[in-house]
Amino acid sequence: MLLLIENQITGSIPPELGNLTMLHELYLYTNEITCPIPLELGMLQNLRELDLADNQISGSIPDSLGNITNLLLLHLYENQITGSIPKSFGKLRSIQELHIFDNKLSGSLPQEFGDVISLVKLALNNNYLSGPLPANICLGGRLQYLFVYSNMFNGPIPSSLKTCTSLVRIDLRWNQLTGDISQHFGVYPHLTKMRLTSNRLSGQILPNLGASTELTVLHLAQNMITGSIPPILSKLSNLVELRLESNHLSGEIPPEICTLTNLYKLTFSSNQLSGSIPTEIEKLSNLGYLDISGNRLSGSIPEELGACMKLQSLKINDNNFSGSLPEAIGNLAGLQIMLDVSNNNLSGVLPQQLGKLEMLEFLNLSHNQFNSSIPSSFASMVSLSTLDVSDNDLEGPVPITRLLQNASASWFLPNKGLCGNLSGLPPCYSIPIASHHKQKTFGFLLPIFLVVGFSIVAAIVVIIMLSRKKKKPQESVTAEARDLFSVWNFDGRLAFDDIVRATEDFDDKYIVGTGGYGKVYKAQLQDGKLVAVKKLHRTEEELDDERRFCNEMEILSQIRQRSIVKMYGFCSHPAYKFLVYDYIQRGSLHRTLENEELAKELDWQKRIALANDVAQAISYLHQECSPPIIHRDITSSNILLDSTFKAFVSDFGIARILKPDSSNWSALAGTYGYIAPELSYTSVVTEKCDVYSFGVVVLELVMGKHPRDLLDGTLSSGEQAMLVKDILDERPTTPTTTEENSLVLLIRLAFSCLESSPQARPTMREAYQTLIQQPSSSSCPVPFSTLTLQQVRDAC
Repeated sequence: MLLLIENQITGSIPPELGNLTMLHELYLYTNEITCPIPLELGMLQNLRELDLADNQISGSIPDSLGNITNLLLLHLYENQITGSIPKSFGKLRSIQELHIFDNKLSGSLPQEFGDVISLVKLALNNNYLSGPLPANICLGGRLQYLFVYSNMFNGPIPSSLKTCTSLVRIDLRWNQLTGDISQHFGVYPHLTKMRLTSNRLSGQILPNLGASTELTVLHLAQNMITGSIPPILSKLSNLVELRLESNHLSGEIPPEICTLTNLYKLTFSSNQLSGSIPTEIEKLSNLGYLDISGNRLSGSIPEELGACMKLQSLKINDNNFSGSLPEAIGNLAGLQIMLDVSNNNLSGVLPQQLGKLEMLEFLNLSHNQFNSSIPSSFASMVSLSTLDVSDNDLEGPVPITRLLQNASASWFLPNKGLCGNLSGLPPCYSIPIASHHKQKTFGFLLPIFLVVGFSIVAAIVVIIMLSRKKKKPQESVTAEARDLFSVWNFDGRLAFDDIVRATEDFDDKYIVGTGGYGKVYKAQLQDGKLVAVKKLHRTEEELDDERRFCNEMEILSQIRQRSIVKMYGFCSHPAYKFLVYDYIQRGSLHRTLENEELAKELDWQKRIALANDVAQAISYLHQECSPPIIHRDITSSNILLDSTFKAFVSDFGIARILKPDSSNWSALAGTYGYIAPELSYTSVVTEKCDVYSFGVVVLELVMGKHPRDLLDGTLSSGEQAMLVKDILDERPTTPTTTEENSLVLLIRLAFSCLESSPQARPTMREAYQTLIQQPSSSSCPVPFSTLTLQQVRDAC
């Protein structure tokens, strides 16, 4: 035995270890070893256990390891290993535990891999592996733990899994696996956790699952599963998490589900479920998260929901619920993350009891028919940071807590007559208005407001948000409908007809750009103002495009920053959907860098200032917006330049608000070449994804082209010796000494932003502060003419 674990050993593994032919166990885990695995280790024919995990080992796995046929345990996880899994591993017929997760492996699993018949634990998660899984992966019938999540595997579920009764935990999520789940899975009496989220699985939920009575976690979300939720799931008495969201499930929620008293997380959102919420839901006394949003559920919200006292997040939005909001919801004292009942048909008076939710941070009551006033008890909700009551029939004063002092007026408009000390809302008056005189008195007061000269810009906005589930799209826009169109502008109102006139009903000759979900038109309005109008495509399959449209509309209506493109307003209607922006003259940075003359004009001073502007804008999104906003598509194509080459960040179509109720999981999105590497194996969105993209843009700005090979996180020997002056864009004039210092700082910052580990990257606030606090002279003793990339990376 040779155990050198948890030290600070650096460098390489000595090839001479291959001479220790009597060795049974070799443990070198948790050190700082960086070099590849020496092929000489394959000479250790008597080795039973080899553990090299938790180092920084690079290179590929040597084929010679397949010669250690007596090997029982092989741990190579949490390294930087590249290449593919050797075919020689098919000879490891005694291997029981094979863990190679958290590396950079690619390619497909060799067919010979299916001959590994003694496997008990297999973990290949968090790599770049692709292709099908071997059909006979459980040929030996001993497999208990199968972890292959966060890869790119495709093809069917391995056929041998159907009879693999030994399974204890199976995790196939975040791949592209296909097949009918009712055909490919069997009975697993020992199964405790099954995660199949985010694949392409179809079929119906298998009744066999009822026999897996040890199950605590069942995740089938984000697939293409059809049929109903089988009542037999109620046999899973130990179930703690049940996630079925984002499938094509129909039918009603079976009341039998409510017998699962250990349930903590229950999500059925984004399906086609109908019927009502079972009153038996009161039995779920341990429920912490309930999300049934985005279905076709109807009826009233049961009072019994108020018995789920441990609820922290409740989402029942985007359904067809009617009636009033039960007072019993106010009993949910533990509700902290979210209460969202928006986009339903709820009506009546908001209950005073909601004010008891003192821990609640996010409350969305919008797009209903609530009337009367907002209860004064809302002022007791001291944790509330978001209160959206827009699109209701509410009137009277808006209660303001400390966290809502800078609330957006869009959270309260349109309504019948809300007032308050918020920008965009009319001020409240102390004149009492009797209920039967309210309408008449308000009509009397309105002209007085106009005479006095109050600017109630937001109050005269008419935003027609017609839900497609309630009204059929119109084939044409009538004259009457045109009168209802309006676009909110912070300087006043832009008429819909003006935009149609300026673009000659969106004639192609006014197109200045085409994106994935719409076209951008240049329009000169009657007052001479130039605007850019992004018009959504009208297609049969427009759900994702409309989601992007609404996402951009929501985000840009909330934020204002001098380096973020300004949105003047929007129009949302079944026949016309468009966003109106400030027109930015020169177009994108990408287009500028492709143009020889413009690239010359974009000198080093302008490029350095441009990087500062973009850093400040992203820092604002991350650190000054609450909740933070992640852009997710920072590219040179989404940075626009005006006539003076000042930069503006644009295109928020796939941006994400890091709302507190969300796991911040997301399908891979963005532009190839700018996407942070961790998003290839984990789908959790963080601010560090934007930091990585910013690093790419900075290098692109310096080099005049996409940096490509410099994005690998490690510089090859050739790249290490490359001179900084040789990677600079040759089109601008030679940089001055001051500009050279700034460019060194920019490149160094870019490399720190491109670290493969998100934790190692700076925040955007730190990046921006680095740029604005740059020293007047270089802190690098190496002359710029001989400075290499490696020296810059090592801080000279």
